[in-house]
Amino acid sequence: MKKEMLSGKIKRRDFIKTAAAATTAGVLAPYVHRGHAQLNNSDELRIALLGAGSQGQVLMNACLKIKDIRFAAVCDIWEAYNQRRATRILQKYGHDVTPYLDYRDMLAREKNLDGVLIATPDFWHADHTVGCLESGLHVYCEKEMSNTLEQARRMVKTARKTGKLLQIGHQRRSNPRYLHCYHKLIKEAQILGKLTSINGQWNRSVQPDLGWPRKYAIPPAVLRRYGFQSMHQFRNWRWFKGLGGGPIVDLGSHQIDIFNWFVQGLPHAVMASGGTDYYDKATHEWYDTVMAIYEYKTPAGAIRAYYQTLTTNSSEGYFENFLGDEGTLHISESAGRGGMYREPSSPSWEKWVEMGYLVAPEPADLTASTAVLDVRETIAPPEHELPVVFNDPYHKPHLQNFFNSIRGLETLNCDHDHGYETAVAVLKVNDAVQAGRRLVFDPKEFKV
Repeated sequence: MKKEMLSGKIKRRDFIKTAAAATTAGVLAPYVHRGHAQLNNSDELRIALLGAGSQGQVLMNACLKIKDIRFAAVCDIWEAYNQRRATRILQKYGHDVTPYLDYRDMLAREKNLDGVLIATPDFWHADHTVGCLESGLHVYCEKEMSNTLEQARRMVKTARKTGKLLQIGHQRRSNPRYLHCYHKLIKEAQILGKLTSINGQWNRSVQPDLGWPRKYAIPPAVLRRYGFQSMHQFRNWRWFKGLGGGPIVDLGSHQIDIFNWFVQGLPHAVMASGGTDYYDKATHEWYDTVMAIYEYKTPAGAIRAYYQTLTTNSSEGYFENFLGDEGTLHISESAGRGGMYREPSSPSWEKWVEMGYLVAPEPADLTASTAVLDVRETIAPPEHELPVVFNDPYHKPHLQNFFNSIRGLETLNCDHDHGYETAVAVLKVNDAVQAGRRLVFDPKEFKV
């Protein structure tokens, strides 16, 4: 806590930001609480976790902070490690869970489930999702929806056929800060003016391949039964073609999904450069470096969006920038990062500050926007902070949206159709790298 808070003194800026955040919670309510026809009158939902690796544990930990969620089953093929660890944690928190190795056994025996959280490798998503939907369960499936569009289409068609909910794990769509920026700043205030370009990135430093405790290795016969050639491949599946889609899919899909959402449209074309430039191609089949440029055609004009993902350097981490002729939105899922920057020639933002949509810069900062260095450069404009403070686990709001949609209180923020559109946009990047040329999307590609 800040010293000012401890001493009983609160800075004017902190007070305004806190008050604005409270106001924002009210104005966002229409976007968060929307009705849905799928009703479940019971407060408590019984769910299963399918895939208890690192991402499954992230979802599990977030769920443990959500009221009226009861885990009934854990399914993972790594019985001696992932499955056992998740089961013990849930039992510690009072959840009476049954462990399973095969999801088909779980679906055959667990008859009182409301939903399933799927956090298995991408190439299993379609089979797992289809099996759960056809068993009458609602599904929360981690992104990427699938590593192939053919399998993603299976998921969409099954969701439509069964009438069950299918939420795809692009969790930024439920993040209060992103909801505020989209609904209040971009759609209502149109604060950026004419959106002209976007840039974003997710950079990670060099990391060794994942290992495993040798005494807990999965038997080779079990690995082969579930599509893995070795324990190394099981632990590092994201790097292998046919199993995952590489960093552009694993990381980039989160942010490219936001490009589409904030633009309120889908890309017209994409070109990309990438390769396995650093790691051993025998163990890293997918590209460790990708740089892509999307072209959007909108009623207001063309928008070009640049995106990069690096796995050899972590410079500046991950963020998205939306640039218009009147301002810039800088945002990240990282809770301490994000702000708005007004172009010196654009209309005043005082109205939006008074309405609680933005937090004004400190008075001492206001002169910065007019200071001129020379004919080519100006000092960067001062930052208007975003009023929404969000420090919960990143996945918690998206999971809450899924659970409340089962209860009939909301609609999904990233249903199967939106998830499929993002899969089309992202998987095309790998195609563009391989083709070595600009690829144009057929609008029909985005439809099932």
